[in-house]
Amino acid sequence: MRTAIVTGGGSGIGQAVGLALCAAGWTVVIAGRRVETLELTRQLAQGSGLIETHVADVADDASVEQLFDAVVERHGRLALLFNNAGINVPPVPLDQLSTAELRSIIATNLLGSFLCARAAFRVMKAQTPQGGRIINNGSVSAYAPRPNSAPYTATKHGITGLTKSLALDGRAFNIACGQIDIGNATTDMSAGMATGAMQANGTTMVEPRIPAKLVAEAVVHMANLPLEANIPFATIMASGMPLYGRG
Repeated sequence: MRTAIVTGGGSGIGQAVGLALCAAGWTVVIAGRRVETLELTRQLAQGSGLIETHVADVADDASVEQLFDAVVERHGRLALLFNNAGINVPPVPLDQLSTAELRSIIATNLLGSFLCARAAFRVMKAQTPQGGRIINNGSVSAYAPRPNSAPYTATKHGITGLTKSLALDGRAFNIACGQIDIGNATTDMSAGMATGAMQANGTTMVEPRIPAKLVAEAVVHMANLPLEANIPFATIMASGMPLYGRG
């Protein structure tokens, strides 16, 4: 049985990926800060496989280490980390954001991904047979920003650097690392696009979205590859979104 950790697994992309991995035969441990959303996801998975919950804060190193230790103690090894937990801040000019807001998004989106990747490397290097896979949740914002998105865009640029370095450093230990860049999946975070999103030319327009289930299917495909194969970067997006036109 292959075991996966999915961070931010109580809602949105994390929930969709957790359920899809579960349906594909994985043992899935979904982690997040809110026990009620984790429990809801676990209930949704009933009848389709094995899914467990673990309350954890990816921005807290002790919480992250406890999560990974608990998974190893219970299941013996870790085959996959989907590094997904992330937040956003209001889409306002940078000078209108507080230092607390900036620290929060960097702590969750970037530091949290580093802490989880570090813990995954520790586990995957030590287990026998050695190895595993890390899939980072990037964003199309990693290479084409929206207006008033400097904090989010910067953290996702950081995720791209993390992915490239992990893909290189993991070779010696049979650890594969890839990234999925998502454009306009239907989640609470993208709800505003259904009513109108600001464009680079200053206008506002409704943007198409795709079901989060389609993103989850792409992640499962990446996860199911043998470790001698890797998809370093994949982009899945609504075909009609105005990404190509943002620079």
